[in-house]
Amino acid sequence: MVTTSNQATNLVGLSRADYRGAASTLCQGCGHNSIAAQIVAACYEMNLVPEKVVKFSGIGCSSKSPTYFLGRSFAFNGLHGRMPSLALGALFADRTLEAIAVSGDGDTASIGFGQFKHLVRRNLPLVYIIENNGVYGLTKGQFSATAEKGLELKHQGTNPFLPVDLAMEALISNATFVARSFAGDPKQVKELIKAAIAHQGIAVLDIISPCVTFHNHENSFHSYSFGKTHEEPLHEISLVLARDEITVEDFERGTTREVTMFDGSTVVLKKLESEYDPTDKMQALNKLQEAADNNWLLTGLLYVDPNVPILFDKYNIPETPLNRLANEKLRPSSEVLDAINNSMF
Repeated sequence: MVTTSNQATNLVGLSRADYRGAASTLCQGCGHNSIAAQIVAACYEMNLVPEKVVKFSGIGCSSKSPTYFLGRSFAFNGLHGRMPSLALGALFADRTLEAIAVSGDGDTASIGFGQFKHLVRRNLPLVYIIENNGVYGLTKGQFSATAEKGLELKHQGTNPFLPVDLAMEALISNATFVARSFAGDPKQVKELIKAAIAHQGIAVLDIISPCVTFHNHENSFHSYSFGKTHEEPLHEISLVLARDEITVEDFERGTTREVTMFDGSTVVLKKLESEYDPTDKMQALNKLQEAADNNWLLTGLLYVDPNVPILFDKYNIPETPLNRLANEKLRPSSEVLDAINNSMF
């Protein structure tokens, strides 16, 4: 199908242009721009209706990113580190929306660390993308909590602290989907975003996104050159939707294995070097520790569990969104209030 402007359209009749946002004001070459482009591509290929998507962010260069994709979607930009609370309240008000949150390593690993951990353990159905560059780019390049120990930056000196590994923190906090990628690997980024959208629960994507202005030095773990030479993919990944489902029985090296999502869609993994089971949490933690010890940028789907109930399953929430319920549905009747009051005596 094509539009009158000769632009190809997806199954909901929208062109790729319908998923774009405003022109970026970030630095040319910023990894965040590449991630925004892959969010556009993923949502177009997943046939999402932009008006059915809600975007969340906090403060920082990363939190400007939602401006640059899905310009027709709802959006909330919150306080520094407080985006999880904003997302939690908004999705309780309308659980029918598809939710995409974009945060940074400063927004998530420092001031918002507590909120991040508690959001993850509640398994809110949310795609949580961390654009991780290891610095506070918006405030001139100070070290963030994910910067590696010993890193030297101009005007900042040498970082004396060990880094926070956000993928490992998500695993420890019982996230049901954890992945890591590199902004310089757009195909993998797009497929992981699609898999995260299909997942019913919290999906944490830690994406190394180089800051070309303050933190793109050759030996920096968050640079393009380091990422391209040290990336160690666990597998090649692509999302196969339920209508295109395929079946593969074994999972030997060089073959594929399917991980079925809660909604029936499937993540297809192609095994490259060593055996890896993304449903094994301890194996994921061990792989992350091995990667940290060897200075590898380990990428791919690290862990997934599609069978954990989401947050809304724990509450008696009606199918109709709370923000659309009539007053008589929201307010107890006089008889109910009298019965409650009488029960107190």
